Amino acid sequence: MTKLSLRDSILVLTLIPTVLIGLILGGYFTVNRYVELEQILNQQGSSISEPLAIATEHTIISQDRVNLHRILSTAHNKHAPLVKSISVFDRDNQLLLTSNFHEKFNKLHYFGDVSQLHKTAMVKLADTFVFYTPIKHFTEHSSEWHEAHPETLAILAVEISQDQALISQQQALILSSSIILIAILLSAFLSLRVSRMFTMPLSSLLLATDKLVEGKRDIGMQQTMQGEFELLRQGLNTINNKMTGQRDEMQKHIDQATSDYRETLEQYETQNIQLNIAKKEAQDANRVKSDFLAKMSHELRTPLNGVIGFTRQLYKTPLNKHQKDYLDTIELSANSLLTIISDILDFSKLEAGAMELENIQFQLRDAVNEVMTLLAPSAHDKQLELSISINRQVPDNLVGDPTRLKQVLINLISNAIKFTEQGSVKVDISHRLLNDTHASLLVSVSDTGVGIAMDKQDALFTPFAQADSSITRKFGGTGLGLIITKHIVEAMKGRITLNSASGSGTCFTFNSVFELPNRLYNDDLPCGSLHNKRVLYFEPQEHTHYAVVAQLHEWDMQVTACQTEDDFLAALTQDFNFDVCLIGNMASVEQMQTVKSYISKARESADYLYLMLNTISHNMRESLIGSGADACLSKPLNHRKLCEILAAPYRLDHPSIGVEENREQILPLKALIADDNDANLKLLSTLLSEQIESIDTAHNGAQAVGLCKTHKYDLIFMDIQMPIMDGITACKTIREASLNEDTPIIAVTAHALAGEKNQLLKDGFSGYLTKPIDEDMLKQTICDHGETSPIIAPRAKAAKQLSDAPFKSNLLDWPLALQHAGGKPDLAIEMLNMLLNSLDETIDNIQKAQKKQDTELLLSVIHKFHGACCYTGVPKLKKLAEALETALKKQSPLADIEPELFELIDELQNLKYDSQENTSITLPS
Repeated sequence: MTKLSLRDSILVLTLIPTVLIGLILGGYFTVNRYVELEQILNQQGSSISEPLAIATEHTIISQDRVNLHRILSTAHNKHAPLVKSISVFDRDNQLLLTSNFHEKFNKLHYFGDVSQLHKTAMVKLADTFVFYTPIKHFTEHSSEWHEAHPETLAILAVEISQDQALISQQQALILSSSIILIAILLSAFLSLRVSRMFTMPLSSLLLATDKLVEGKRDIGMQQTMQGEFELLRQGLNTINNKMTGQRDEMQKHIDQATSDYRETLEQYETQNIQLNIAKKEAQDANRVKSDFLAKMSHELRTPLNGVIGFTRQLYKTPLNKHQKDYLDTIELSANSLLTIISDILDFSKLEAGAMELENIQFQLRDAVNEVMTLLAPSAHDKQLELSISINRQVPDNLVGDPTRLKQVLINLISNAIKFTEQGSVKVDISHRLLNDTHASLLVSVSDTGVGIAMDKQDALFTPFAQADSSITRKFGGTGLGLIITKHIVEAMKGRITLNSASGSGTCFTFNSVFELPNRLYNDDLPCGSLHNKRVLYFEPQEHTHYAVVAQLHEWDMQVTACQTEDDFLAALTQDFNFDVCLIGNMASVEQMQTVKSYISKARESADYLYLMLNTISHNMRESLIGSGADACLSKPLNHRKLCEILAAPYRLDHPSIGVEENREQILPLKALIADDNDANLKLLSTLLSEQIESIDTAHNGAQAVGLCKTHKYDLIFMDIQMPIMDGITACKTIREASLNEDTPIIAVTAHALAGEKNQLLKDGFSGYLTKPIDEDMLKQTICDHGETSPIIAPRAKAAKQLSDAPFKSNLLDWPLALQHAGGKPDLAIEMLNMLLNSLDETIDNIQKAQKKQDTELLLSVIHKFHGACCYTGVPKLKKLAEALETALKKQSPLADIEPELFELIDELQNLKYDSQENTSITLPS
């Protein structure tokens, strides 16, 4: 009803009852009239047929046809037009006489047994009623009238027409329909009149309401209405008057607010001008801060460079125990101070938005192993179980920033070690593939330390904050590690979370997104040698136990794992020999005898016995090896070291026979060092004197320029911040006019802000060294830039060839090539060149054999190539050739090995391309 207007609703509510009542009453009376007319017709038919049957009895008995016809005709005419015909049928249902013979007369025959008809029966045909009445013969000798039926002489059939009844019925229907229609029309008329009484004033009220909504003052409601509508009219007029007053009042307020808003805007404009001025001042202050950090970085790193450098030099001299302890303390303190400086500078980069991530390919497990190796001594000192578990499904080859990933791991794991007095620190790594090109790495670091209260956890990720103000005094630190970690994780498209409770340990979890590389590194682990080797493994620590078991299963070893001493001893008592026995334990003086007892009991049951201990103590390891162990590994286990040491006895290439390291030689180079700090100048001179022949020094840029105008140098090491003339100006002057325009100039500075390295290269520097100077970095710098000198001695190149490959290729393993050549670089290069020269011939022969489907020719080519691979460092090609040769000897169809053949051809072409991109090293005689 809500969709109908008021007028329509009134019409519907009025007409529907009227129609329903009219239909019900009209239908009722019409049906009654129908039934009544049929009953009347039935009575008339009976009243005609039954007297007539009695009247015709005598004429039938006497067979007086004339009187019978007279009786029938008289009755027909008297009751016409009601009677259509009157007929008499004999006992055999044959017509004797009729008053009106017509075309449908054959339907008047009685279809039952005539002798069984004892009373009047009515049959309804299409448009007539037929009354069948028996004509009986009553005699004096008949039985009592109520006990037997007299004999039936004939049947009288009276056909009554329905026409008058139908006409009467139709008249009744028309009459009732007319009455209903008149009632409906009358009801509709009354409804329209009533609805108009409501709709007209309502329309006026609605129109006035619309005008009121539009804000018009004159709503046109002056005419008086009746009843409740008058109350509504007065109410609308009252509302209109009040709204008019409120509108005027509101307009006054709007005008006042507009005036106030204009004044506020003028104040905001003034404040914006002041804020712009303050912003400019803040930017200037930020630049000043950046310059200050750069200078402080230089000023702090410069003395630290001398402290750390000379400490390392003192380690090379004979020292007593106390002196060594003092040096350990000095180096530890200096490294701690360097860490604090690095944290402050990293935080400065984060604040300035200058933290940029590298995007290089790296191997995840190797990066994690570097972190664990670095932090293991700290865990061992506190007798903590430091363990790592990497799900075997996690891809090892990733593309991202390994340095920042290691920084996050170092921050989290070192914090866990710092705040854990006993128990363990566990690292778990899993992953989730996002799509075909990216994966999300999930890392959790959990410990059994002091834990963090809930109300202190939010403060951990704010700068310079600690969960407890006493922590800094007790454990040290700047409070920047976690905020730096958080920003790095977010930069790697991840987030870090914390789950901890006071006294229940802490678990940091973070994820980071890395790309999946198109090309994978060749993992040359000798795990093939470990296939089906039987290993007895005993490790009480649960996390380490299951991590190592998973790793051993990945290498297809048959592992008997024991987590308790009873299981371990029970396994030893069985009549079963193991290839390898691995024993893991906490390394402490109190447990030395226990570990030695394990060694003595397991020695006879295993061919090789290795220990995994929480120590890096050389004396303890030597003592245990002397007790019968074949080797000792430090926890957490490096998977490469573990695989190498387990596979060493089973490898055909005898990897245990290492290449003897060549003694370091003094290179015939001449270098210039420019630095205003005497300590740094002396340290760099000392480090360089161990590697090159001649060194000159200068205390400022002007002296360095003067020396470069009169002397020719192979390398120049230039400090950036110096008096009289700074390093950048000195570098440009040397490049413009001196004898050293082409000499490599290496910047030596403590600057660590973003873009510093690129800017120095643009200024003319060839390389970059950061203070404090690392000895290995210095060696690498000499190797990278010393060769460019035109006067370098040939043996300097030869020394570099001992460690550098002739060209870069993921198919070439140069250390393995040196092993096969007995540590002789010239022989290794000669064997490699022989292999490279045969590549085209090998590819052609393989393709010919494929085309001819000649398996014998193909086997001959592969066998020859396999033999060549055995003497060079190409493990992947050797593995492919070995697999193909094995398949061909088993007479495998060429169709089955086609994928391997195509892969071999592709790799041969890749090796050929890699070798052509670089110039092969030729050793001097």
